[in-house]
Amino acid sequence: MTLFTETSDVSVRPAVPGDERTIGAIQLAAWRIAHAQVLGDSLDLLDAEAIVTQWATAITAPPAGHRVLVACAGATVVGFASTAPVAAPGPAAAPGGVILALEVDPGHQRGGHGSRLLAAAVDLLREDGADQVLTWVLDGDAARAQFLAGAGLGPDDTVRELATGTLPDGSTRTVREHRWWASI
Repeated sequence: MTLFTETSDVSVRPAVPGDERTIGAIQLAAWRIAHAQVLGDSLDLLDAEAIVTQWATAITAPPAGHRVLVACAGATVVGFASTAPVAAPGPAAAPGGVILALEVDPGHQRGGHGSRLLAAAVDLLREDGADQVLTWVLDGDAARAQFLAGAGLGPDDTVRELATGTLPDGSTRTVREHRWWASI
C-alpha cells in the first residue's frame, strides 16, 4: 500500500507582464476587507483599470530599484509585494528599503504567502545594500500590525496623513498611517 502525501507547491517569483490584472484584483479585494471601516466609500471610487495600468508599468518599466514580486500557489498568483530603495539618511549610513505594498488574496490568507513575500522582499533589499526595511500601516489595520510585529518590525512613532480623494458629496477624507521598520 502506497500512501500519498500532498505537498504544497508554493513560491515567490518576480512579477511578469500579464500578472498586473491579478495583482490589481488582489489589491482591491484585500483593501475592501482590511480597510472597509477606515476608507469606507472611498473604496468605491477606485478605478480598477487605472490600478491595473499602474501595476503594468511597475512590472514592465519600474523606476530604478523598484521591484514587484508575486506569491504563487501552483501556477496561480495569490499575493504580491512591491519594494523600492530609500536613500541613506546620512553620508555614512547604508540605504534602506520600503515595502510599498504587500497583499494576499483574502481566500489565500493565513497560508504563509505573506511571510514568503516579506522574506523575499527583505532578501532583495539586502542584496541592494539596504540595512533596514520600512513600511506603512493604516490606522485600524490590526491584522497587518500583528503580522509585521510577528516578523520583527515595529512602529517608530512616525505618522503621516493622506487624503483619500474627493467623495461624491465634495467632502474629503484623511487617513493616518504609522511607519513600521526593522534592521535587516
